[in-house]
Amino acid sequence: MAGAPIAAKTALGPIKPAPPPHPVARTVLVTLAVSFLTIFILVPLVNVFVQAFAKGLDGYLAVFWPPQPAPEQVLSVVQQRKLAEAAVQAGRTWHAIGLTLSVAAIVVPLNICFGLAAAWATTKFNFRGRALLISLIDLPFSVSPVVAGLVFVLLLGRNGIFGDWATHLTWIDPFSLRWVGFEAGFPLAFERDYSGVIFTPLAIVLASVFVTFPFVARSLTPLMESQGTDEELAALSLGASGWRTFFKITVPNVKWALLYGVILCTARAFGEFGAVSVVSGHVDVNDTMPLRIEKLWNEYNNQAAFTVASVLALLAVFTLVAKAAIEWKAARDLPQNQGHSSQ
Repeated sequence: MAGAPIAAKTALGPIKPAPPPHPVARTVLVTLAVSFLTIFILVPLVNVFVQAFAKGLDGYLAVFWPPQPAPEQVLSVVQQRKLAEAAVQAGRTWHAIGLTLSVAAIVVPLNICFGLAAAWATTKFNFRGRALLISLIDLPFSVSPVVAGLVFVLLLGRNGIFGDWATHLTWIDPFSLRWVGFEAGFPLAFERDYSGVIFTPLAIVLASVFVTFPFVARSLTPLMESQGTDEELAALSLGASGWRTFFKITVPNVKWALLYGVILCTARAFGEFGAVSVVSGHVDVNDTMPLRIEKLWNEYNNQAAFTVASVLALLAVFTLVAKAAIEWKAARDLPQNQGHSSQ
């Protein structure tokens, strides 16, 4: 019969199509999945915002911008102390947000470079030790972040293996560049420098790099393996250099997977707690947003803790939206790419 599908055959006979799922089983599975997501994800997420806005919008904004009294208003000593404490807490919160964004601004580009290099090496070349390299890329997935932070302390701490070198290392905070005017000669200057590695922002960057570096590489590896090396070899045979082949052939072919890995890496850098907690030393100036939330909670400032947590939750929601948009765009471009390749 024209148009009828041809049944696939094997040595054991024709392959029978899989029976459709039973309606009852399908309903039960969907109900279990929705119930699980509602109880363990949706309800806690909604509760974060409910607690954050427990004192209204003014109470929410006061965590970041404490109310200022009118000039003619006379305050008691207790009121002045509360306002001063609120200003200090708001300053620490803003510093934690800034440090989190600064760490992510350093960690994500480093992971892009490492992820591209690692995925390219493991998928385009065969070499001795390739399996070991792939296993090392997956190492942060199997090691507890707390253990990873402790390893950095044992290596770079005062009594660590490289402690003597790391303790006397002096470095400048690249994000402390400020305008100082032309009176000092050059109008820009760095306001902060550090000695040592552990219990400084540099240790936070190192720990964040360790726990996040598999995401970009693991997002690129399956796609690069499926694409093979035909296009790169064709470009090289036509006279293109290695770098030109990489930027004109390899990177455009994996751009959506690369963006997917960048989003996952950024989200993990924002929310990392275990490794950062160990190497930060619980010093206020080293607090990222997750550490700031913990301190506010331990100080029984629950509303402020949920307010900062809502910022992290908004970042997570943005990550999910960006992830869904990239998956939709990649799925949309896939038929077009297949059409071009078939032609």
